[in-house]
Amino acid sequence: MGRIKSSLEIALERTESVKSNRGSIGQFEVKQKGKKLANEFLDGTVKSLENEIKQLSGDEQNNLKQGIFDVLVSQITLPGSKDDIKRIGNAAQGLLTIIGDKGFAGLAGQFVKIMEQYLDEVTQFEEAIKRQYAPRLRQKEEELSSRLGRPVRLDPFQDPEFTALFNQNLNAIRENYQAAADQLREEATRLFGA
Repeated sequence: MGRIKSSLEIALERTESVKSNRGSIGQFEVKQKGKKLANEFLDGTVKSLENEIKQLSGDEQNNLKQGIFDVLVSQITLPGSKDDIKRIGNAAQGLLTIIGDKGFAGLAGQFVKIMEQYLDEVTQFEEAIKRQYAPRLRQKEEELSSRLGRPVRLDPFQDPEFTALFNQNLNAIRENYQAAADQLREEATRLFGA
């Protein structure tokens, strides 16, 4: 008849696999450190990623770079405002540091210019569609004013018809520029993996 195992023996058997995973836990921690470092770089707290990377060696350096890369490449998106352009530029600069390919700098610079153009186009589009829709909006305001017996002012974005028209056309503009963001992310991923 077999001996009954103590709870200590059972616990030790279950934790044997944890000992072998210490390396992967260390890798995870270094990647997390890289992600934190990338966020600090983006907000300006850390001025040089290169100095931080040089403090480590071998696999730790590679894991740190992976964490940094994961955060920075996720910032290559369509901007919502002028502030986002600076964030994208900083992300591209950080990516250049860990990728080390000078050709990437040219691509990133072009991308920033394209995203500035995108924001300008979105602003012009918004103004143009508001002008185009203004007569219809005034008509709706007049109808509501006569029904309610008091003056009514509508924000175009409160009107479902305007919002649908706006979003449909804005999505077409976004699709044109999204390809540039996707392309830069793919190139960064390819160069980082090389």
